[in-house]
Amino acid sequence: MTAGNNGADTPENDDPFAHLYRSEGGEGGAGASGAGTPRQPGVPRTSYNQVRAVGERQYGTQQGQPGYGRQNPRSASAHYAAPETLPGGGAADRTRPAPMAPEPRKSRNGLLIGAVAVVAVVCIGIGAAMLTNSGQSKDESGAKDPGPTAADSVEPSKQPSSKPTPGALPKDDAGALRLEGGATTAKDVPGARTASGSYVAGMNTPGASATWTLDVDTAGQYKLWVGYGVPGKDANLTLNINGQALTRPISLHNFAHAPEGAWDKGWTKSWSLIQLNKGTNTIKLSCENGNQCEVNLDQVWLARP
Repeated sequence: MTAGNNGADTPENDDPFAHLYRSEGGEGGAGASGAGTPRQPGVPRTSYNQVRAVGERQYGTQQGQPGYGRQNPRSASAHYAAPETLPGGGAADRTRPAPMAPEPRKSRNGLLIGAVAVVAVVCIGIGAAMLTNSGQSKDESGAKDPGPTAADSVEPSKQPSSKPTPGALPKDDAGALRLEGGATTAKDVPGARTASGSYVAGMNTPGASATWTLDVDTAGQYKLWVGYGVPGKDANLTLNINGQALTRPISLHNFAHAPEGAWDKGWTKSWSLIQLNKGTNTIKLSCENGNQCEVNLDQVWLARP
């Protein structure tokens, strides 16, 4: 038996069990039982198997569509089409949002400049604070006034006191002294260097005096400063220390170079070196015989020699 020539009957008429129920000597088989048409003797049966080339059989496919069996590579490639060429192809690609462009990187130079600027501002602030603190420290820890050491460098106190704080030398307004012999306080002539503007007048009367009582911590030499005013000419007074008159009077020159008669232009100061004891001392300024007493007194104070 060869392929394509296996008999004339179809599979439903080729009953392999026909010999069990056919009549003796009959050929009908299935035909004798009425189940099929008798096969003619001598006519070969045709096989119901359809022979096809390998790869051409398709299973579960419709006509015109490629199957899932083995296919000829050439024929398979003929059925390929790019997705964008099919109906509706590429729609997804067209509707897909375009990728966002990456943000540009910040400039490193910009960041560096910003950092340097911040550091500079901080440094400037710290420097300003240090300078301010330094200035305050200098003001708070400035050197003490060493006190008058020369005739042209001493200013009388505006609030004199005969009992200064420890270590400080006494000073007083002349009006606070004990006045005798016609000496008195006045305010007629302007320019006196006292808080009230008063001064001691009447010193040109013989016997007039102003006595200052004061305390010192250490015995020794001191400069006695006297603030005064003259009417454009020199004057002098007798100086008495602790009851003993000095042979040399205290000179009260016209250091202001005031014109004669100008009492308000003649305010100045002068000093004399004296010896004091530790503790309480008395200093007396008086108009005695031989003195030129036309003078007004406004202040007295001590200084280191």
